[in-house]
Amino acid sequence: MDESEEEKHCYLRMEEDPDFQIRFSSLCFITDHVGFHGTIKSSPNDFVVIEIDEQGQLVNQAIDEPIYKSSKVLPEPNNIAKKTKTGFQNLSFKEGSKEKVSTLVWYSDDDQNCQSGSEKEDTISDGISKDEEEKVYSLGSLLNENTNELLNQFACDIKEKWNSKSELSGPSPEFSVGRILDKKQRAVLHSAIRQKFPFLITVGKNTEIVVKPNLEYKELCHLVSEEEAFDFFKYLDAKKENSKFTFKPDGSKDHRKAVHHFVNKKFGNLVETKSFSEANYSAGNPNTVITVRFREKAHNHRKRSVECQERKVIYTAFTLRKENVEMFEAVGFLAVKLGVIPSDFSYAGVKDKKAITYQAMVVRKVTPERLKNIEKEIEKKRMSVFNIRSVDDSLRLGQLKGNHFDIVIRNLKNQINDSVNLRERILEAIESVKNKGFVNYYGPQRFGMGKRVHTDQIGLALLKNEVVKAVKLFLTPEDLDDPVNRAKKYFLQTEDAKGTLSLMPEFKVRERALLESLHRFGITEEGCIQAWFSFPHSMRIFYIHAYSSKVWNEAASYRLATYGSRVVEGDLVCLDEDGDDEHLPNSKVHLVTEEEESANTYAIHQVILPVLGYNIQYPKNKVGLWYQEVLSRDGLQTCRFRVPTLKLNVPGCYRKILKQPHNISYQLREEQDTDVKAEGSHKCETTLSLLISFDLDASCYATICLREIMKHDF
Repeated sequence: MDESEEEKHCYLRMEEDPDFQIRFSSLCFITDHVGFHGTIKSSPNDFVVIEIDEQGQLVNQAIDEPIYKSSKVLPEPNNIAKKTKTGFQNLSFKEGSKEKVSTLVWYSDDDQNCQSGSEKEDTISDGISKDEEEKVYSLGSLLNENTNELLNQFACDIKEKWNSKSELSGPSPEFSVGRILDKKQRAVLHSAIRQKFPFLITVGKNTEIVVKPNLEYKELCHLVSEEEAFDFFKYLDAKKENSKFTFKPDGSKDHRKAVHHFVNKKFGNLVETKSFSEANYSAGNPNTVITVRFREKAHNHRKRSVECQERKVIYTAFTLRKENVEMFEAVGFLAVKLGVIPSDFSYAGVKDKKAITYQAMVVRKVTPERLKNIEKEIEKKRMSVFNIRSVDDSLRLGQLKGNHFDIVIRNLKNQINDSVNLRERILEAIESVKNKGFVNYYGPQRFGMGKRVHTDQIGLALLKNEVVKAVKLFLTPEDLDDPVNRAKKYFLQTEDAKGTLSLMPEFKVRERALLESLHRFGITEEGCIQAWFSFPHSMRIFYIHAYSSKVWNEAASYRLATYGSRVVEGDLVCLDEDGDDEHLPNSKVHLVTEEEESANTYAIHQVILPVLGYNIQYPKNKVGLWYQEVLSRDGLQTCRFRVPTLKLNVPGCYRKILKQPHNISYQLREEQDTDVKAEGSHKCETTLSLLISFDLDASCYATICLREIMKHDF
């Protein structure tokens, strides 16, 4: 087939959608058979997906291992999901001389046992050892008399200006304590100044210590008393492990919320806040206090690692069967029932919703017995769990060999104006794809096709740091009148997160998590950043991967339309035939030379294209230029594919243009379709259905394989 004929078979029907995205109808085919029409996914039973593990075994097969090994079973962690008690049951603290027992109301992220310390510490660069922290230093013993007097005068001047309500005009005033060569002495002096004058901050400039007004102290004084602000900043600077600070009782929910927002916004990487209802309050005066505590820090990682070794984390593996349930909804439901958070679940791949799917999963901090105890509740949600057993570690994305599919395609018909025998057409199509393969597009389910907002649009907004826009896109309703879409419509009209939360059904776990966070932090840029953190990392990065996948689909179609099946100069090819192309190192990626093109050194099945990220190379031909034009079109010319505010890094990868199905088997079956007419008569028609089974490599889509077989978009 020459290049011009190849282009004809690409079916480039460039239909422009309102969001200017190219839909599947515009994407190329690689084979030249005619195809046929039919209906897939008439019901979940018509589309069965079974994961194939790394050993090549179907995950729904029985496992001979015992449900759990008694020698490995550890004491059950106390993490039942009771929001008013988790982790702080019967917590007591002192305020003055009165001891109070409090009921906890969550106002921070869930704690995770033995997690690696990844939070940045808000510390003075010259740290103080624990022994030195416990000593009490007076500034008189650290500074000469003249410097000490000048520092006291500087502090008094700042306080007088603040107390007189006059603004500090011009640049912030500074006072230099001088140069201190000894690092340990500098650290002690930093702490001593801040402890005596919490309304001042100290900054290190090489060996010099400079003192400035603490504007955050002044801001806090607008919310709480100066006494409280004074004590809070002293507490903050002391950084004593396991210590807590408590603000005075406060009966105003709105005011408490403002204090929460201030502390979390300014010091959220250092401390967390929680609200406690006082146990001893007079009738009709239910005061609540806000308690602050330090987050676990990276410098405690070694200690926590030892603790983890002493008390090994529990991992329970199981096979999840679900029917017509979105995977993230399934994980959210299981998390609630087991008293863990969604990120405690790990899996090898995301599975379809409108299907019956079987996949391997691992949940941490849950014993096999506890999982078995909720089997009946799980079954009410069209799910089941089996092959439950203890394992030593979690799963990771991509940790599978592939998937097996059993599919029924109903109502088979010839293409329009095709008079050839339908059975012959079906046989021809299957054999064609079996031998030549299919274009390895990402499937429509990756983008939420058919919806007003697609996942790739949300991903593009996140890549551009448009977090508020991304939230609103996520909560954009469909043109349906049901509780979920009525709630979303209400949110876009009012931006009332609390009211929307009362309307959103319980089963919409992701939507509710986002709304709860928006209610807590507000619908500002900072609030929306916090809201995205209500999703596990795998969910946040899913949207960015969706955008990269959309661009890859377009790139593959453009590549085939431009060069056909020839391997040309500037193409990228995979040198590792047995490797996983999506985890291919750059050392195994080769740029085709002019001589190699002339010698036909490589075949089309070796050609790969980059999936966008910061660690990929582009083709050196028209396709490479096309990538740059698309990035420019989408406003990503300078994008580094890192979103620090959401802790997302996207290195990118490579993906083969073509893939082939394995172990294909099929059967044609005649079925009687009864048509009931208006007058009550019955007309029976014989229709043809195709039962087809095959295996696909990891990250390949059955709907795309069927699209190539049938030459029909779904």
